[in-house]
Amino acid sequence: MPAYHSKLNSDDTPVIGNIAFLPLRTTVKGPAPRTESEEDIIDETLNFFKANVFFKNYEIKGTADRLLIYLTLYATDCIVKLQKSPNKNQALKDMYSLAISRFSLPGEAGFPLNAVYAKPQGNDVEKMRSYLTQCRQELGQRMVEKVFGNSDTPSKWWTCFSRRKFMDKTLTPLGQQI
Repeated sequence: MPAYHSKLNSDDTPVIGNIAFLPLRTTVKGPAPRTESEEDIIDETLNFFKANVFFKNYEIKGTADRLLIYLTLYATDCIVKLQKSPNKNQALKDMYSLAISRFSLPGEAGFPLNAVYAKPQGNDVEKMRSYLTQCRQELGQRMVEKVFGNSDTPSKWWTCFSRRKFMDKTLTPLGQQI
């Protein structure tokens, strides 16, 4: 069975480095253009997460797939953090702090997939950091809604994926705790 790929892969999509710069359905401030479409890259990440997380290899079919890979790796880190959260309010705080914490960009030493991603050049470095931070914040907020729903405890059907590593990678550097 093949992995799920983004429906947003397109040749005319703007890019930063070689990651798609896609519009988001978001309330979080950032450089991403706003969209009113029913499904954005964050929705695709959450919808495909449970299936894609089992894959050790992933064929990249476009720039949106690179963003999907990054967000899937980040979603794994979110689940690890969410399973430790005692309630939904604390989970929202935890996701915000995880999203804005320092992280490596493509081309930096701590980035796990430097062979697949191009290093951003010039002004694109700060634009990529801002865009990925915005994506991380939005993904974290939506993930809390998925994992907690109307309950004050995380769903075991989401937290059971905390031990899985998409492509045997993690965004968290070795020795660092989430």
